[in-house]
Amino acid sequence: MGSTIHYKPKFGTNDEDGISLERFTDMYGADPFYHWIGLDSPLMYAAHKAAGGMTSVYRQIGFGCERLFKALVQDNFELTADQVHWSYTAEKKDGTIGTLTLDARIDLAHIGTKPEIRQRVRAWLDRCCQKLEMSAERTAQIKGVVFEVRQGYKSADAGRQNKDLQFGMNAEHQNYLPVLAVISTQVSHTVIRRYRNAKMLVLTGTQRGADVDSTYEFFRSVVGFDLANFFERNSEQMRKRCTSILGQLLTPA
Repeated sequence: MGSTIHYKPKFGTNDEDGISLERFTDMYGADPFYHWIGLDSPLMYAAHKAAGGMTSVYRQIGFGCERLFKALVQDNFELTADQVHWSYTAEKKDGTIGTLTLDARIDLAHIGTKPEIRQRVRAWLDRCCQKLEMSAERTAQIKGVVFEVRQGYKSADAGRQNKDLQFGMNAEHQNYLPVLAVISTQVSHTVIRRYRNAKMLVLTGTQRGADVDSTYEFFRSVVGFDLANFFERNSEQMRKRCTSILGQLLTPA
């Protein structure tokens, strides 16, 4: 999240580095209306800085969650970079073909030399399919799982939802179970219900529930790593860093 500290709002300009407080004061101060009503205040700059910076904070946390999730899956299942990687191609609006890469994959064939681990994952897949009310025939065809990882998911963006559902269809086409794994409990229940109705498994950051509902229980019982304990052990350091960044975002300069 370190890059977030240096965030500066653009205020409708094309300046990639953003606008400094001094330039903002000159720009808004030169606008008669904004000057008359007081929007050329440093506090207004701080509000814009905080609003844009918060978006960056969430984005950076999301990137970190994706990388951590992938690394833990790869390390604990002893997978190669190619084995944990999964992508698919899709046509874009302009007619060109694009490649979309997901965050992690577990294929039963890649852990075939470890019978006890393979059985553990197979049993979990069976429970997932049962929760999604898949037929026994379809369950037997599922050969693994592909994950899309989010730190939270409260967006009602239809475009993002459609991309997630597209990922789900492509994963199912290759006989992988599509899973949206959310690290926090901050989710839109309307969106989650839509995904589950489309036969996509959704794990959320609750510490209660089964391994077909909770991201943390999935890690504990299936991956063999206590992710909740990892965050608890490192909480003091992470909270200190986050508080420092938020404090700097709330100051005008």
